[in-house]
Amino acid sequence: MLIRFPVTVLAGIALLALVSAGQAADAPDASKTQNGWARGKTIRFFVGGDAGDTFASVVYRGALQAEKDMGVKVEYVFSGWSIEKMVAQFREAVAAKPDGIAMMGHAGDAALMPIAQQARDAGIKLMWQNADVPKIRAKLGGGYVGVLDLHQQGVDLAKEAIRTLNLPARSTAIIYGAFGEPGREQREQGVADGFGAGGFKTVCIKALPAWAADPSLASASVTAAILANPEVSVICFPGGQLLGAAPNYLRAANKQPGQIKVIGFDLSPEVIRAFKLGYVQLTSDQQPFLQGYLPVLSLCQQIQFDLSPLVVDTGKGFVNRENYDKVARLAQLGVR
Repeated sequence: MLIRFPVTVLAGIALLALVSAGQAADAPDASKTQNGWARGKTIRFFVGGDAGDTFASVVYRGALQAEKDMGVKVEYVFSGWSIEKMVAQFREAVAAKPDGIAMMGHAGDAALMPIAQQARDAGIKLMWQNADVPKIRAKLGGGYVGVLDLHQQGVDLAKEAIRTLNLPARSTAIIYGAFGEPGREQREQGVADGFGAGGFKTVCIKALPAWAADPSLASASVTAAILANPEVSVICFPGGQLLGAAPNYLRAANKQPGQIKVIGFDLSPEVIRAFKLGYVQLTSDQQPFLQGYLPVLSLCQQIQFDLSPLVVDTGKGFVNRENYDKVARLAQLGVR
């Protein structure tokens, strides 16, 4: 069962932490704890994609809200989902010596471990979001906000699609994902494994980072994949950017709504529209607003009060044709 915390509740959690820490000799003046209680501290926050990216923009809004609620200075880093860029920017972040860094773990434990060790040695608090780095956290500490088992999230999505979408047995599932990138491919590999276990033929295609900023760049690939696999019954897209563009892809391939079932991850106004048009049938929502808000909250609590880092599973809840209207307004507001 997913527990969804509105911002007011999250602010209450922060204030409760302040009250609990109020006995500490070095606690700030109680009159200042309700507004801007982390003022004077600096956090560098990794958003993941580019500024206009539909997923990254929700993460960004969450972090902006936390920045406002806590009064901390947050420096935002946009990486275009490029692993190489993230690693280089992580080095730069550690060299800048902020009080804390909220980092995405897409590059994986091996690539990020030496830099995380440098951060630890420099006394910089670390939080991770969206993609976990369990080996780093086991060795160096730090918290995580996101789906705790990305592979299982993918398996569960495939199982739900098989259970609810009446897919023809032994047909083909096309799965787009960051295949070949250890920190990012787990979820879509889980989708492939789930469909494979269900007797489907799976076709895995690498999604390019540039497609997140401009989903139209994927149109030729999707059309070619459909033509090359006439038995395709379902296509899975790796994020709300491509999932929201499903109507354009299927129209380009001369497919009617629902002729090929479309599933994927995340929400956005475009994904809600695709649901309404009948081109999208199922998505797994990982609540990116929380992946922005909670890492900033936790870093502030660690820095100010030496509290333990948060570890929060932001969930694997399903949105489908029957319930998408319940979250449509939240998607329009940019918090889902």
